[in-house]
Amino acid sequence: MDTFAFIIVFNLALAVSLLVIPIANLLSHRFGITSIPGGRRQEHVAMPKLGGLAIFAGFSIAVLAAQLLPVPRHDPGEGFRLTGLLIGGLLIFVVGIVDDMYDLNYIQAFIAQVCAAGIAIAFQIFIEFFNNPLTGVQTDPWSPIVTVALTVFWLVLMMNTVNLLDGADGLAAGVAFIAALVLFLNSAFRQDPPQTSVSLLPLALAGSLLGFLLHNFYPARIYLGGSAWYLGFVLGALSIVGGAKMATILLVMGLPLMDLGWQLVNRLRLGSNPFRGDRGHLHFRLLDTGILTPRQVALGYYSLCAFLGCLTLVTNSQLFKFIAFIVMLICIAIGFLTVARISRLRDDYEESSAAAS
Repeated sequence: MDTFAFIIVFNLALAVSLLVIPIANLLSHRFGITSIPGGRRQEHVAMPKLGGLAIFAGFSIAVLAAQLLPVPRHDPGEGFRLTGLLIGGLLIFVVGIVDDMYDLNYIQAFIAQVCAAGIAIAFQIFIEFFNNPLTGVQTDPWSPIVTVALTVFWLVLMMNTVNLLDGADGLAAGVAFIAALVLFLNSAFRQDPPQTSVSLLPLALAGSLLGFLLHNFYPARIYLGGSAWYLGFVLGALSIVGGAKMATILLVMGLPLMDLGWQLVNRLRLGSNPFRGDRGHLHFRLLDTGILTPRQVALGYYSLCAFLGCLTLVTNSQLFKFIAFIVMLICIAIGFLTVARISRLRDDYEESSAAAS
């Protein structure tokens, strides 16, 4: 029965996502919700930005349908938390569309993100404890203030990480697809007893993302737009629901998370607005070197994230995961420095060539 439920939920999410894509495309052009050519992504034509509608519809319909399936349910509060996930997701999804239309400033966006996180917390989606990576022992529950602050920080961090990752065709959706699959596999097959009903949530997200990816992978025909916040919110919430799989998401999303931190520090060092987007992120730098194509950049991200995700599935050792996370950070830092050096040499070469001419 579990396998039947998996097939139903995944294929329903995929089908709805594929059916909604043409509608999202039509609405994008009808209401002018399109990208501006020559922006950060340097596209040559205006692109529809309501692709997130397919993910939102596919995920929402599939998880609601999943509640009707006769699968084992071990948590009596599961439906209550799902309600908070859907309501909080709806809020940030609508705000993302408003941002696509009117370009909200970072203060307005931050307030909306905190409100969405507050809704999740009100419906008992929050971080109460974690497993000590050095001892593997679960910590005691924290005070309400710490719990609320940490949960808000985590959800806002995930929303902005996915949003800033959405800078190349298929990148954010592909990485999120891998993260959703890892969360599903972890809940469905590694937990004892299996959390079948909980595992249907990331599986529904994976199905809706696959439908979107078929139109968003290079060369993209539709963009995620402001719905990147929604995707980050759902991923962050799903990593909390069903046993706090934050360590899993930290490994899978380690590269984009570190890229976010790197850019915030770099912008502050240069005295620029840390919340203003630019082409300083790793995927933009890789594209600007001219060495890699958008397809190769996306596949490179997929490979690294999938490898790190597999590490979380093949071992139960918290210490091993912690060491893997530290090694990953060191390797990524070396990669950042290498790419920055290549970019600097390219800029110096272009400047010297311009001066010579």
